[in-house]
Amino acid sequence: MGTVIDNTTIKKYPAYKDSGVEWIEDVPSHWEVKKFKRVFYEIKKRSNPELNCGSISFGKVVYKDDEKIPESTKRSYQVVQKGDFLVNPLNLNYDLISLRIALSDIDVVVSSGYIVLSNSVKLDKTFYKYFLHRFDVAFMKLLGSGVRQTLNWNDIANCDLIFPPLSEQTAIAAFLDRKTALIDQAIDIKQKQIELLKERRQILIHKAVTRGLNPNVKLKDSGVEWIGEIPEGWGICKIKLLIEIKDGTHDTPAYVNPGLDTYPLATTKHVTTGVLNLEDASHISSNDYFEIIKRSNVENGDIVMPMIGTIGSPIIIVTADKFAIKNLALFKTANSEKLNNRFLYYLLQCDLIKIQFELVSNGGVLGFMSLGQLRNLIIPKLSLDEQIEIVKEIDSAGIKITTAISLKEQEIEKLKEYKATLINSAVTGKIKVC
Repeated sequence: MGTVIDNTTIKKYPAYKDSGVEWIEDVPSHWEVKKFKRVFYEIKKRSNPELNCGSISFGKVVYKDDEKIPESTKRSYQVVQKGDFLVNPLNLNYDLISLRIALSDIDVVVSSGYIVLSNSVKLDKTFYKYFLHRFDVAFMKLLGSGVRQTLNWNDIANCDLIFPPLSEQTAIAAFLDRKTALIDQAIDIKQKQIELLKERRQILIHKAVTRGLNPNVKLKDSGVEWIGEIPEGWGICKIKLLIEIKDGTHDTPAYVNPGLDTYPLATTKHVTTGVLNLEDASHISSNDYFEIIKRSNVENGDIVMPMIGTIGSPIIIVTADKFAIKNLALFKTANSEKLNNRFLYYLLQCDLIKIQFELVSNGGVLGFMSLGQLRNLIIPKLSLDEQIEIVKEIDSAGIKITTAISLKEQEIEKLKEYKATLINSAVTGKIKVC
């Protein structure tokens, strides 16, 4: 992870003073503390419809899709030039993760709701790119007013910021450029390792549910081109011959306020991540709920999967909580004597299913698979005992891969924390880098 900031490796400035700013604390004694408005000023709005549209995305000014912006709206946009600082002051309480201040390295036009700043004194812009990120995270999100917690230039103008000598600004900026590039490179490597682990897990699942566990087993032609060869003792069949498949209502019931006599309605968006999350689900009355479950009662052990656009994101229901479903396929595997629910869960994630979805999809932007098409899905047919053995092997190997992924994710979080600490320590003078 590189040099760790601790008492044995860091350098300190000879003397410090209280900055008078709570989130900054002590700074080197020769550094100045200035009001924001003494260093930056708000640029008056300039228009240029010839420029591409832009916006802030996680601390960077990026291009935006012009085709989605009406010409009349674009004419009201303001210019941001390379070297300007851009501040998104809107809805601070809506997103506490994204960085809302950026140093632009492109020329674009942005919404008039943004604040565009330039420096009124000579400074190193890269240093202030880093400093203002910390200002954003540590302090700016506490400002603003109203339900949407929005601020304007006057709210920022009287805030305090620190002003090191220019030579030190430049040295700190160069140090952080080098160090953060190395950290970002390490994060990128670990993210790629996670993707490789996920691919390995997917290959493991695919091989196990389509070829079994014996690598030396004799194979035969399945008779279906996109399935290819299968173990000699296996067959193929339509899934409706092994289990019952139902779906949720397609007639959306009236939504009601959550209460004691209401039930959540799960839709495609509530299972697309492979887990069931009903926190933002709309609620329906008990009468509508009981009407829906007459034909699609979800029970422990059943599998639900989107019928629109995200085929291959199944989940096994393992909760006693009651809910209704809409546009979700319901595979009744809880008490099946022919198809193990975890075997089917793994099978539904394979290309064997996704290819069939692509072949029969009813089109549209996302694609849609009907209940009849789902019932006619062709899958391998093998004994329940062999299914259970395959599931045990996948589960066992999957735990190891999941553990490895979790460790990589923890390492990434530590690197991000280290990066934030490094930036904060450098731009506030807690460490001496020059």
